[in-house]
Amino acid sequence: MHIHRIGDRPSSPGDPAYFTGTVRLDPQFQSPAPARAMGASVTFEPGARTAWHTHPLGQTLIVTSGQGWVQRWGGSIEVVRPGDVVWFPPGEKHWHGASPTVAMTHLAIQEALDGVAVAWLEHVSDEQYAG
Repeated sequence: MHIHRIGDRPSSPGDPAYFTGTVRLDPQFQSPAPARAMGASVTFEPGARTAWHTHPLGQTLIVTSGQGWVQRWGGSIEVVRPGDVVWFPPGEKHWHGASPTVAMTHLAIQEALDGVAVAWLEHVSDEQYAG
C-alpha cells in the first residue's frame, strides 16, 4: 500500500501546446506497472479547453464542479455538469473544457498503452468552440 498525501504532487499549468486558455492540472494517481491507469483533476477557467486528442484505451471524465463542454469529432457540443460521467472510446477524437462563462473541473482517468496515454492533435479553433 502507498498513500499519496495532499501536496505530494504539485499543480502545474496546462501546456499551451495542448490547451487553450488557463488550465490547471493536479495529478491524482499513476498506478505502478503492471497497472497502467492514471488520473488527474483538471480545472479549466471559462473558455479554456483541450486541443483535439485521442486515447489509445479510452478516457473517462467525472465532472466535479462548474459547467463544461465536450465534443467528439463529427458530433455536437454537449453540456456537462457535476456528477456527469463521460466515456470516450479508444481512438475517438474529442476535446473538453469549460463553457464560455463558467469554469469546470473534472477528474480525467485513462490508461497507457505501451507507455502512451494520449495523442495530441490540432487546437480547437475559436469557430469550432463557438459551435
